[in-house]
Amino acid sequence: MASRVALKAGKGKNVKKSAAAGEEEGSVAVAAKFVKEWSTWTMKKAKVITHYGFIPLVIIIGMNSDPKPSLSQLLSPV
Repeated sequence: MASRVALKAGKGKNVKKSAAAGEEEGSVAVAAKFVKEWSTWTMKKAKVITHYGFIPLVIIIGMNSDPKPSLSQLLSPV
């Protein structure tokens, strides 16, 4: 039979905290959550933009190069 270890609140150096410290930690946690959600949203959008925009970007750069190839020359594998 496995025994469970229970952690008791109230042990350690910083048992008593003021209301301001608790409120400050709450606002920090909210800010950290906001930053995490924002960065996740940004990375998802960047992934989609990169996925659908890379090949058109290469074609546009190729068409604006010095020898001015035609679109069929850019798209042909040879």
